[in-house]
Amino acid sequence: MLPEPYRLHHRADFSRTVRRGRRIGRRDIVVHVVLPTPSDDPALPDAETGPLVRFGGPRFGLIVSKAVGTAVVRHRVARRLRHICAGLMADLPADADVVIRALPGAATATSADLDRQLRSAFRKLAFDIGPTRLDQSGAS
Repeated sequence: MLPEPYRLHHRADFSRTVRRGRRIGRRDIVVHVVLPTPSDDPALPDAETGPLVRFGGPRFGLIVSKAVGTAVVRHRVARRLRHICAGLMADLPADADVVIRALPGAATATSADLDRQLRSAFRKLAFDIGPTRLDQSGAS
């Protein structure tokens, strides 16, 4: 489970991240990442008023539509993705907002595959993400 400060809740946050963020697609997921700047959002303070104060770290939002499967399958996919995101919190900038959209293939993908795809997406988006947990343990 992701702690409260690490979750996106509001529709506006999801919309901003999807519309203004960088996007990378993988086989089973699509990742949108935005690093807010004062010029991007009029609700954020500008350079004269000071930086935006955020508690916690990067915030994650999940989109798992009915195309992925039944409610049981969707919840399983969401739990897997939340668990993976919890392991990535320290590797991402604290002001990043991330939206992960699960594609139908995520229903049959293993957790290791989803982890690998998510880390690959972050590396492609120029975030310094370490190897997958499987790579760290020496398993192949």
